[in-house]
Amino acid sequence: MSECRLCPVNCGADRENGRGACGAGKELLLVKYGLHPYEEPCVSYKNGSGTVFFGGCALRCAFCQNYELSRAQTGEAVSAARLAQVFRELEERGAENINLVTAAHFVPQLLEAFRLYRPKIPVVYNTHAYETLAALRALDPYIDVWLPDLKFYAPKIAARYTGRADYFAVASRAVAFMAARTPDVREGKMFAGCIVRHLILPLCTDDSLHIIDWFAQLRSPATFSLMAQYTPCGEADKYPELRRRITLREYKKVRTYLENSGIPHAYVQELAAADERFIPDFTKGKSALF
Repeated sequence: MSECRLCPVNCGADRENGRGACGAGKELLLVKYGLHPYEEPCVSYKNGSGTVFFGGCALRCAFCQNYELSRAQTGEAVSAARLAQVFRELEERGAENINLVTAAHFVPQLLEAFRLYRPKIPVVYNTHAYETLAALRALDPYIDVWLPDLKFYAPKIAARYTGRADYFAVASRAVAFMAARTPDVREGKMFAGCIVRHLILPLCTDDSLHIIDWFAQLRSPATFSLMAQYTPCGEADKYPELRRRITLREYKKVRTYLENSGIPHAYVQELAAADERFIPDFTKGKSALF
């Protein structure tokens, strides 16, 4: 990674000797891993999703609820062999799947870990969707469930909160690729498929409606997941409109629109999910179990 081009930021950083726009260097940054009960029901299922949190992120949303993680302020540098061992540990603990959270900047290391050990349970790729098609195609043989979060539609909003005005242009191509995955859901558990998430933001309900319209016209077999959990985090205090949770009126507007959209498969998160209790604590030790 002497001239990194892994993600759409295309920063060209020498990650062998420094850090890229994502904040990561040449080694995997493992923050936390464990059984997570708060994903969509078909993902967490009975025992919880075997979630692996990585440090760093090229998108760097201002309101990121995993701020310390996304800014690479916490975690432990580990090898691909150690990551393969983590996969085994999660399997032994009864995880329903292996859930890789924000790993776009570690694709070569992920591929090496999969070559060392191929999990016997489904592998979930949990992403902000700002991904290159080349990276997704490289990962495709190893991923069973795609879990992209399609964050913004309008370039102006994306630019304000991430500095990436091209977010939707890039992410929509990535999501279209992921959403084509044929679903395999048995007895309420997802073994293969795609769930496209979208988080309602304060004063951004029209943007949410555009996202729903776009997904509806895609006519994919994927499930849509509308999230209402926005809680002011990270640098949200710098943006007056982000200093509050969404209102009941905002929530009902987007939820009703989704219900009338014709999208056949959807999850809708309850407004009560906007609570700090559901945000993992990334400050307790390095690569610790939770």
